[in-house]
Amino acid sequence: MATTYKIAVVGDWDSVMGFQALGLATYPVSDFHQAETTIAQLAKEDCGIIYLTETLAAQLGEVLNKYKDALRPAIILIPGKEGSLGIGRENIQRAIERAVGTDIT
Repeated sequence: MATTYKIAVVGDWDSVMGFQALGLATYPVSDFHQAETTIAQLAKEDCGIIYLTETLAAQLGEVLNKYKDALRPAIILIPGKEGSLGIGRENIQRAIERAVGTDIT
């Protein structure tokens, strides 16, 4: 039987609650310490994808490095209510460069 993984969204309340309407598990946090704890807990559970706001990701470099090469969970950065900080795009570009060996974007 196949394992079903959940999709979670971690960020400030205003940024994540809209995702609840799509059926995603939302985890509103108020600071990066709560986000770090929440991500660690989700990684232990059956969570396949964690969407994380860029605002929190800017403060969670070690956490992102810990999971960047892990198969599960995939942590994908999304803009928060403040708009895009460009961190998500940079991470995708670096991942492509690691996979292909050059910048193709």
